[in-house]
Amino acid sequence: MDARLHWDNVHRTKAPDQVSWFQPHLETSLSFIERSAPARSDRIIDVGGGTSTLVDDLLARGYHNLAVLDISQAAIDITRSRLGALGERVEWLAGDVTKLDLPANAYSVWHDRAVFHFLTTAGDRHAYVEKVTRSVSAGGHVIIGTFGSEGPTKCSGLTVERYDADALHGEFGKRFRLIDSTKELHQTPFGTAQQFLYCFCRVES
Repeated sequence: MDARLHWDNVHRTKAPDQVSWFQPHLETSLSFIERSAPARSDRIIDVGGGTSTLVDDLLARGYHNLAVLDISQAAIDITRSRLGALGERVEWLAGDVTKLDLPANAYSVWHDRAVFHFLTTAGDRHAYVEKVTRSVSAGGHVIIGTFGSEGPTKCSGLTVERYDADALHGEFGKRFRLIDSTKELHQTPFGTAQQFLYCFCRVES
């Protein structure tokens, strides 16, 4: 099964609050976004947004230049339906981030919670970093959340890569200046804990 079909199946067969990565509100992500985008007109892309409530919370906080990208059209459809008329304010992008044609210098903030760690080949990671480099404007910010070095080795039946801050930042290179990193112990809906790592970078010119 290819990645798109895999994730469509996940989102069609499980409720949004019954997947291991669910959080009612992504407080760590929201904190980093508000640090990097004080202007509510800043253009923000949420990569792998799926059925996350991040877009709901960003709209509620007044952000109005938002894009949500996910490989699963099923996930996008669920979130658009949940938002109702508010969903018309969001740009929805369905596709594989490593292959999708994204506009150059378009985004002030690139947010990704739990996509990058699924990229288990050097080629896919390189393609991802190239998309970020091309799509985020100089002076913009990149927020990447992955499983930490003590996190799970698999998610949704798929193998993942685990990172510490140095290893994750090292995938992106010197143009991405590391501003902050933090670990978070995520409590899943099933009563287990997963270690997440977040790196917060500024894109230098």
